[in-house]
Amino acid sequence: MEAKALPACPVETTLSLISDKWKVLIIRDLLPGTKRFGELKKSIGSVSPKVLTSQLRQMEESGLLTRTVYPEVPPRVEYTLTELGHSLKPVLDAMRNWGEEYQAHGNQW
Repeated sequence: MEAKALPACPVETTLSLISDKWKVLIIRDLLPGTKRFGELKKSIGSVSPKVLTSQLRQMEESGLLTRTVYPEVPPRVEYTLTELGHSLKPVLDAMRNWGEEYQAHGNQW
């Protein structure tokens, strides 16, 4: 697989990895620990299985998470953030803090 060239702007690089709202919610839900597909689907809510699968695959390709398949019947698949994925915690914390402030003050700033 050929590596993609990264944008010159660091903010654009970050957005290219987590720009989809589902990816941010997946990271949020995996920060506490490993989850199975059904657990992620339930915690995220309105995402379709097809879209969730696509997002998880993209995140795996980007190195943000690992996918482990256990040879059981039915197969058990678990998703875990990598060290790179965990390194986004301060970004999500900042987003949460900003969202809390916005909720508290609305657009009255």
